[in-house]
Amino acid sequence: MSTTPTPSRYSMGSNANMVRSLVVIGALMAVIWFMTPRVNTLGGPTVDVHGTALTVARDSGWPISEAVDLPEGWRTTSARYVRSTDGLMTWHAGYQAPSGNYVAVEQTRDATRGWVEAQTNRARRVGELQAAGITWLKFERGAKVQNSLLDRRTESGELTTLLTGTGTFEELAFVAERLEPVNP
Repeated sequence: MSTTPTPSRYSMGSNANMVRSLVVIGALMAVIWFMTPRVNTLGGPTVDVHGTALTVARDSGWPISEAVDLPEGWRTTSARYVRSTDGLMTWHAGYQAPSGNYVAVEQTRDATRGWVEAQTNRARRVGELQAAGITWLKFERGAKVQNSLLDRRTESGELTTLLTGTGTFEELAFVAERLEPVNP
């Protein structure tokens, strides 16, 4: 004759025991959640824009520019020399303002209309702005939050310079005032 032990009344479960278990598990999850560190801002390592600019200027022979003497709080985020719209080689240097906004310097030789439209995200022209002794054309793409300043050169072999990004026109002009040619 086999006897099976009678099950414990706790193993049968009750609504009260289930609620107590859920409270204990919830409390443990809350402790873990509060102890886990979180990132408040995203940002990669600082990029050596000047070093890349020296190499690009030397290899391309172009009088490319970079922003110099940016104050504390500005960060360099990207630097590259790549083929872009209409097959044009483009110098790109990216900066992040203390506000978190992004400003990019884009330069190419013999810029086409397609290159300008692609780089400004087909923004509409909204006027002009004076900075660094240059009259820049202002472009604004409100839906995508992109502002641009364009110094379009039309002579063969000259570099067109575009400042673009999420930066305000004041931040774009601030970078324009600090652009200097790179001497390899």
